[in-house]
Amino acid sequence: MINWEELKHIHVIRKLEEILAQWFNTEIFFVDERGNVRNYDPLDRQREFRNPLCAMLLPKEKGRELLMKALGSANEKVYRIEKPHVVVEGPLGVESVLVSRIVVDNEFLGSVYAYCFIEKTLSTEARTKAKALLQGIGMDHDWFDAAVAKLRVPTDAEKKYLAELVDLVAQEIVTFHTEISKREERISALNSQLGNRYSYHSMIGKSKPMQEMYSLLDKIRNSESTVLVQGENGTGKELIARAIHYNSPRKDAQFVTVNCSAFNENLLDSELFGHVKGSFTGAIRDKKGLFEVADKGTLFLDEIGDMSPTMQVKLLRVIQEGTLIPVGGTEQRKVDVRVVAATNKDLKEMIEMGTFREDLYYRINVINLVVPPLRDRKEDIPILIEHFLTRGCKEKGVPLKVLAKRAMEKIFDYPWPGNIRELENEMERLIVLTGDDDRVPADLLSQRIRDHGEHAKVQGVRVAGKLKDALEELEKTMIREGLRRTNWNKSRLAKELGISRAGLIMKVEKYGLDKRKVMRGAGEAA
Repeated sequence: MINWEELKHIHVIRKLEEILAQWFNTEIFFVDERGNVRNYDPLDRQREFRNPLCAMLLPKEKGRELLMKALGSANEKVYRIEKPHVVVEGPLGVESVLVSRIVVDNEFLGSVYAYCFIEKTLSTEARTKAKALLQGIGMDHDWFDAAVAKLRVPTDAEKKYLAELVDLVAQEIVTFHTEISKREERISALNSQLGNRYSYHSMIGKSKPMQEMYSLLDKIRNSESTVLVQGENGTGKELIARAIHYNSPRKDAQFVTVNCSAFNENLLDSELFGHVKGSFTGAIRDKKGLFEVADKGTLFLDEIGDMSPTMQVKLLRVIQEGTLIPVGGTEQRKVDVRVVAATNKDLKEMIEMGTFREDLYYRINVINLVVPPLRDRKEDIPILIEHFLTRGCKEKGVPLKVLAKRAMEKIFDYPWPGNIRELENEMERLIVLTGDDDRVPADLLSQRIRDHGEHAKVQGVRVAGKLKDALEELEKTMIREGLRRTNWNKSRLAKELGISRAGLIMKVEKYGLDKRKVMRGAGEAA
């Protein structure tokens, strides 16, 4: 169906209406396929009519009924005509109306009426009949002769030009409707594509940790609560956030993402909450922040652990109260945004250190979702490899690759600290290096993957002396190397080693392995 309300905003149509009114004293009416006039509101007392008959008929109830009924009735006649336009008689019997049909894909959707003009100088008899008609419906007709005198009697060339202009209005309506329909179809297709792409049902992974995550996602799909997604770099936290959004009631609104570590405090303030003109050097106009952009949708705050304490206060306020004040502004603005936050940092440890607000932590951690690292879901590696190789080979137009048995063993042995992102990049590298060959040997793997088994052995561990001392030395080495590998993330390392976090902290203190001591020792050794 045509969006008739939007037509009044189309510049070309408005301009054509002005030209027709100026040159021919016509009023343009849009009539839908049911005969309803769609661009005239009888309650609109501000509208001025250039056509003299419209100016006298439409303000009066009887005259309005006469004209609207005539336009609707003429639609039945126009519907059956194959021509692009036709001239019909007006309701008073003395005036002519040019009508252009609106047809989309051979379907009649309405007409454009140009009311009205005079075909020839009116006879006394025609004038008398028109006045009698007006008198018959209870209307005064003293104005009739003066109004008719203002109507154009166009030449044949002028009538042809009038028809071309009215046809052009109809064509613009068809073009507008077609473009809108295409856009809606495209949006629908994109929504469907996004829904499928970010649907957690299509995520790759059948391992137990992934099944547990799918189950949790299924439980929260209709929730409006804030979500904290935790996981290492490369595990796909943003993909999870998108899946949450596109499976939620907010899926038809915007999903907006911002990396909190990519901006300094002042820039992040402006990015999230916007600013008003003149609030700082370079603020040459008002700018909406991402919270306002994401209104009614979802805002994904990646690397929230890198947000400054000042920004944490402002974030807490907008999450709790749904209000914000732009940089340099004085008035509060309301927003309705669901927040999904993500981090690879240990926020509890940051709370203990005083670098992350405890009240904000509990506000964003209403629902906690931990994305498993690749080393904890190694049974998913074969299907991930198959997916990346199939997609990559198809994109590059090369034969499908298959990993040699030794290459697959090396990949399974490697801990994948970069997780899925690292695995994806490695597969892309292998596709390029193998060229037209369909088999990927182990010697094409990156050196860090090939050599991992050798370097994984702890060098220099004593094989003589007391067992207790040797075990402590091994334990100290494993913890020291583990802390470096996990960037001093004690929760992650404790899980890797199979001990409690409290137990790991005790051992770190026992062996003097806190970060500052280890770094100081490395500096002195250098």
